[in-house]
Amino acid sequence: MFDLFGRGPKSRYNPDELKQRLPPGQTLTEKWPVLHYGPVPHRRLEDWNFRIWGLVEQPVSWNWEQFQMMPKITLTRDISCVTRWTRFDLNFEGVPFLEVMKHVKLKPDAKFVMIHAENGFTTNLPIEDLLRDDVIFADKAEGHELELEHGWPLRLVVPHLYFWKSAKWIRGLEFMAKTRPASGKRPATICAATHGTRSATAGNANW
Repeated sequence: MFDLFGRGPKSRYNPDELKQRLPPGQTLTEKWPVLHYGPVPHRRLEDWNFRIWGLVEQPVSWNWEQFQMMPKITLTRDISCVTRWTRFDLNFEGVPFLEVMKHVKLKPDAKFVMIHAENGFTTNLPIEDLLRDDVIFADKAEGHELELEHGWPLRLVVPHLYFWKSAKWIRGLEFMAKTRPASGKRPATICAATHGTRSATAGNANW
């Protein structure tokens, strides 16, 4: 039978490990399914920039060369999508969120972040979900430059949440005192509630 997701045999993992690592209701895959709405955006690096604004003392921005000069890390994490697939041990390389925040002074009432991506896509998160040492702005996966459909040139990676919050084609962060509805059905990753919950689904989440 044809296997759309390239699901690997669970026999390579012992039952205790699977119980610990595989969230409830998820199916293990060895591939990285591509899921988004609308066309894949095409952006020349010469025209690319990344901005931070909102409840900050001073807005900041970087062009591609400037952003690439910031220190990078590599990390390996399991990723899960609310469309019920999980892939173990995906390797990413990129600039840590905490490194970017060294260049930003938040105002005291900043509590939430609206994440802005290409084509008007937005998604929202509490700041606490981003202030972790394994949240990164990734430009590589599995040792190679991101493929366009996986978010090239830059995507957010928030590995402790379902992957819909790891927005592809990211362009900026807007800090806010209160959250507001995200853009909804516009291009970017659709694949986040915390792993192991179903409080957010592909049908009712802030995309």
